[in-house]
Amino acid sequence: MSDAEAMCTQNEDEPATKGCIRRIKAQLTEETRRMDRTATRAKFGLDYLATERTFTMGIDRRFTAEMARRFCRRRVLETCTGGGFTTIALARVAAHIVTVEIEPAHQVQAKHNLAMAGLADRVVFVLADIMDEKTWNRLPPVDAAFLDPDWAVTGPAHVHRFVHSSTQPPADALLKRTFSATPNVALVLPPALNVCEFDSLPPHERQKLYMDQSHELYCLYFGELAISLGDTEFRV
Repeated sequence: MSDAEAMCTQNEDEPATKGCIRRIKAQLTEETRRMDRTATRAKFGLDYLATERTFTMGIDRRFTAEMARRFCRRRVLETCTGGGFTTIALARVAAHIVTVEIEPAHQVQAKHNLAMAGLADRVVFVLADIMDEKTWNRLPPVDAAFLDPDWAVTGPAHVHRFVHSSTQPPADALLKRTFSATPNVALVLPPALNVCEFDSLPPHERQKLYMDQSHELYCLYFGELAISLGDTEFRV
């Protein structure tokens, strides 16, 4: 973490943190100016703040609405906030959301977007590393979790894995740690994984999400979030 990012982990009312946020917003203004706003509206529903990275990482609103319906009236932990696009879908149905993000610039976008959606008061934003045990010690009790580790931005030689995971943070380690907080977990994963890697996991629903004929991602549902065990599909 850079010195500027470290400053952003302080209280937002402190002068150093305000200065850091202003610098990030100035940088975001330049990056978002280059974004295709029509594409942003089509994917996420409104003219939300997004950079190329958070646009690529963000999940289409039709998928997030499908996933979020399982979290009705629950107290939810979300990891890897990104631009807040899944957070928006969750906040519309859940009782309360705590969302954890490690990148200050992503959290600035998410806060802007939740405010734009009129849902900021339903979300607590935490800037921290979810794989740090100190982060877990400061989180409130939850009864469900939504995990969306970063896998969308990769190089041409990248190989997706679940065991000894290549996502950030590692999906296998993140899932294991989250199970100690709640058995009710949804985990988003890339479509190119070998599903045999899931064989050692607890019973779950493995949902394939399609856009037209393209398999876009998996979502694994555990505990009370699973509607049925085994393979299911969702298509738009």
